[in-house]
Amino acid sequence: MIDRIFHTLARRWLLFLNLAVAVYVGLPMLAPVLMHVGATGPATLLYRIYSPMCHQFASRSFFLFGEQVAYPRELAGTSLTPIEAFMPDLPEFAEASTDPAQWASFLWPARRFVGNAQMGYKMALCQRDVSMYSSIFIGGLIYGLVRRRGPIRPMRFWLFLLIGVLPIALDGFSQLFSQFFVNTQIETLARLFPLRESSPLLRSLTGALFGLSLVWWIYPRLDEQFSLTANDIGRRLAARADAASSS
Repeated sequence: MIDRIFHTLARRWLLFLNLAVAVYVGLPMLAPVLMHVGATGPATLLYRIYSPMCHQFASRSFFLFGEQVAYPRELAGTSLTPIEAFMPDLPEFAEASTDPAQWASFLWPARRFVGNAQMGYKMALCQRDVSMYSSIFIGGLIYGLVRRRGPIRPMRFWLFLLIGVLPIALDGFSQLFSQFFVNTQIETLARLFPLRESSPLLRSLTGALFGLSLVWWIYPRLDEQFSLTANDIGRRLAARADAASSS
């Protein structure tokens, strides 16, 4: 019985993995829908479940059912109305500073703020994570279609680092270091990492590059290993069937 279960899992690994990723990225998108229809209890539960996996900052999250799809910091320099324009009317931000250099006072309110009827409600994962996991799901579907034509060569590791890891690392860490060093007394560090805030578009692009590159790098390797496992279990099952029929 156990061998049959593992045989099915090994043969259908891509289906099960795609379903798992779809659920993982779909539930955070369900949270604002539940908030919108008044099901605050289940929505709050989803925000809490995903809280350890993501910072959930309102300024770095997508919103549904509001005036805009996102409310980035003014420092991000987008055409969207920045979240600072709404902060004076939001109780969660009563103690937060609109000065981007005083970023520490902004973090907890931005994490706690879920949304309202005017602005809509944020997803339970940030923009970068939503883009990354959505791209992994889409990449998995594409992989399932393309592999029907034959084996797919995995992406080289150095190319994965260059295309998938480097953009997301540069965007994320340059932003993090700029906030960390903005009030430092070491001027060299402040000049090396000028204060910046990434835009929703850049977060989404870097997340998508990482997600798609990850699929190309690791899924062919998983496919090979699961195929070997499925063949090995299949041989054992066939041998048992033959032994049972001959006895």
